[in-house]
Parts: sequence; C-alpha cells; structure tokens
Amino acid sequence: MDKENRRDASISSCMRTAGKPEELECQRRQALALLEAGHRPGEVARRLGVSPGAVSRWKKTSPRAGREGLRAKPHPGPRPKLTDSQCRTLEELLRKGPLAHGYATNWWTLKRIAALIEKHLGVRYSLSGVWHVLRGIGWSCQKPEGRARERDEEVIARWRPRDWPRIKKSPPEPANPRFSR
Repeated sequence: MDKENRRDASISSCMRTAGKPEELECQRRQALALLEAGHRPGEVARRLGVSPGAVSRWKKTSPRAGREGLRAKPHPGPRPKLTDSQCRTLEELLRKGPLAHGYATNWWTLKRIAALIEKHLGVRYSLSGVWHVLRGIGWSCQKPEGRARERDEEVIARWRPRDWPRIKKSPPEPANPRFSR
C-alpha cells in the first residue's frame, strides 16, 4: 500500500461511513451474509468498501446479539424540526426565487429564508439553524458577482489585447546587475 492510500485508509477508518442508518444496516447484513457464505473478512471489507475492522466488529456482534445487534441505531440528539417532505417543499419554494415571494431583489438571505420557513412551514429557526437546514438540502452560499450594468463585453474583448499590455506596469529592469554570494 503506498503512502497516499495508507493516509486515506487511516483517515477513513476513524470516520463514520456515509449513508442513512437503514442503508448501513443493510450493508452490515450483507457483510454477515458474505461471512456466513465463507468469504474472508478482508474480502468482505473490499467488496462493501468498509474497513476490515468494521467487518470484524460486526462478526463479533452477531453471535452475542444476533441480527438485532446489527440494527440501525436511532440518531443521537434532537429530532429535526423539518420532515423530509417539508425539506422538499422548502427547496421548491427556494427554487421559485425571492421575487416570487415578494422581495425586491433576487437574493436569498438567511433572514428571508427563516421568514419563508416560518410563513409556509410553521417552523421557527435561528439564522444559524437556517444555515444548517440549507446545508442539509445541498444548498450553499453564493455571492453574486458585482458587475456594472453598462459593461460591454465586446469593447472589453477588443481593449484587453490592444491596450492592456501597454498600460500594465512591469518590474523595472535592473540598471547594473550585481552578483553576490
């Protein structure tokens, strides 16, 4: 195993596998079925894209707790305020744009989205809570580019190769180059 793969393996071995709890439970059951079919733990790990240590843990859990030991665990912490269908509704509302919701500009802000969630879904969020909801549905912060309305791309395309090299400052050439140690 080369250095890069060792580093990736060491990082991934301490991180939770991505996926919903039900998907991960299915993966654990697949691993157990492969082990019962006579496959080696290393081979099972490669097939399922998990660490050999995880397969070993699942194998040890099975005789003690049976298949119940491989079940998905409830998510720790408070339940989300928005259901999956409300998140889909929120995304549809956001896709319509701020103008469709009566705002003067076409920019979403956390404050506007918080108001939208409260008005349409009946749930109150702090601004940081709105940020977490947006990240959860795959939205990210986008800052619009500030460009003049009068910008003329054709004029810029002609100006850049003709005038810019003449205007651009270059470092001055040394008058008397000196050599030193």
